Amino acid sequence: MTSSPDSVFTPKYRCPDCGSQDGFRSRRRTLTERLILPVLLLRPVRCGECFRRDYRWMFTRVHDRLSDAPKIRPGKQSATSRRNVA
Repeated sequence: MTSSPDSVFTPKYRCPDCGSQDGFRSRRRTLTERLILPVLLLRPVRCGECFRRDYRWMFTRVHDRLSDAPKIRPGKQSATSRRNVA
């Protein structure tokens, strides 16, 4: 069956259009999404393959938004960015 007892309460994301399992949190846009969805325990989620946006339970396992990923600061360069590559 499943390895974790919490998996019953935290289902995996699956897109209804393309069947992808890559879901990302989406930004809440409207006043309805900001006020009503949390009361209903829903949040907006976007598919990583076809970019369809829909609402899922807050307990559905999805990735963080791509814009929330750690960013590289412009002042700090890595060793590969200092090389001159043709």
